[in-house]
Amino acid sequence: CLGSSRRTCWSLLLWKLLLPLVFLCVLLITVLVLLVLAVRFWLQSNRNARRARDGRPTVAFFHPYCNAGGGGERVLWCAIRALYADINFVVYTGDLGVTGQQILEGARRRFNIVLPRPVHFVFLRHRLLVEPGLFPHFTLLGQSVGSIFLGWEALTEFVPDLYIDSMGYAFTLPLFRYFGGCSVGSYVHYPTISTDMLSVVRERNPRFNNPDYISNNLFLSAFKVVYYCLFALLYGMAGSCSDLIMVNSSWTLDHILSLWRAPNRTSVVYPPCDVSAFLDIPLEDDGDRKCHSIVSIGQFRPEKDHRLQIRAFKKVLDKRRTGAGGGEALKLVLVGGCRNQEDEDRVLMLRGLCQELGVADKVEFKLNVPFEELKREMGEATIGLHTMWNEHFGIGVVECMAAGKVILAHKSGGPKLDIVVPFEGGQTGFLADDEDSYAEEIQRILALPSASRLQLRRNARQSVARFSDQEFEACFLAAMEPLMGTLER
Repeated sequence: CLGSSRRTCWSLLLWKLLLPLVFLCVLLITVLVLLVLAVRFWLQSNRNARRARDGRPTVAFFHPYCNAGGGGERVLWCAIRALYADINFVVYTGDLGVTGQQILEGARRRFNIVLPRPVHFVFLRHRLLVEPGLFPHFTLLGQSVGSIFLGWEALTEFVPDLYIDSMGYAFTLPLFRYFGGCSVGSYVHYPTISTDMLSVVRERNPRFNNPDYISNNLFLSAFKVVYYCLFALLYGMAGSCSDLIMVNSSWTLDHILSLWRAPNRTSVVYPPCDVSAFLDIPLEDDGDRKCHSIVSIGQFRPEKDHRLQIRAFKKVLDKRRTGAGGGEALKLVLVGGCRNQEDEDRVLMLRGLCQELGVADKVEFKLNVPFEELKREMGEATIGLHTMWNEHFGIGVVECMAAGKVILAHKSGGPKLDIVVPFEGGQTGFLADDEDSYAEEIQRILALPSASRLQLRRNARQSVARFSDQEFEACFLAAMEPLMGTLER
């Protein structure tokens, strides 16, 4: 009996302690729900008042670096140009050093795109929160949390009817959907995390985003796998909030489907490439050339793997010296942009590698060149070279093919799945994945009869018409049709 009384006393004491705790939890949850509903009501009231005042709906694009002038920005301006004319457009940007008119002038100058309607810019003051330099460790998580705060700033500044994340900040999607009550869409250039990134860490392969001190340490590798898995789960939950998902390639599609798990809302919309700018480069027989040029187009970033290009080129030269090749001279031209001091230091390292391998006199570096010089280098080249592993699409590959070059690209990602594929039964280029295979394919291309190379170049040029601005706009409008219909309600 005594034992039974003690148990009863402990039960009563435990209940008296738990009851206030349970009550407090319920109270906090109720307050939180009411707060969320109040914020949602406030934001939607602002949107309804604005729409009543303007008389038309607004589509907003979240693109904090809209003045950068890259392929992602070309997608942004082509998308705005393609959409209906009886709506307002807003672009959330963090480019504080310029005016809206200067941004539009930059789009006209860089891409020859003139928008038919005015665009309103909402300038965000805290873009620093998504800068990778702010997070030397746990960069993916840090940038994603930062994007939530930046997205909140955008939402409180302006509440649109339709929100489109055009730069890959998936963690802003729940904000605009659940707090702003907006329809939300996304155009994904590259998944923030991919199953390939998980595989690299699991297999302890050193890469530019998996340094040696992690790949060589079992504990750190295991910790990073757990971190990546948890982040992939959160990323998938955020991305699945999107009403409409557009991806830029089959490679991106595969990864987004495995992470966001929304196949009925996901479609491929290839990015617009300015193929017309390269069609005036003449397609001529190159059999009488005394020097064949191999041109590489791409920023001097680590993932572009210029070291692989130089080492493969060295092997080609060695084979030709031993008689396994023609007598024409050969040179490698690396054309690209340097974004910062880190990129410039990388170029110095690449120059040092050329000196070390004894090929410095046959490798040229063309940094931050104007477009006309880029076209001239492409016009003089025989081969277009690309070595990035798992390039999500490959605009540089498309441009080389439009220019009529024989393309040799990495056997992975967008080049393998979407670009360097047969066209009307004809070959459009070559693929490789390591130093030896690149050297072998370069030798094979140079050994082809010039007439065969010319036919292959014709096939390549004709095949890239599917990546034109016109094709993008048609596919983008078709994909957007369900969301655009919601604006009329």
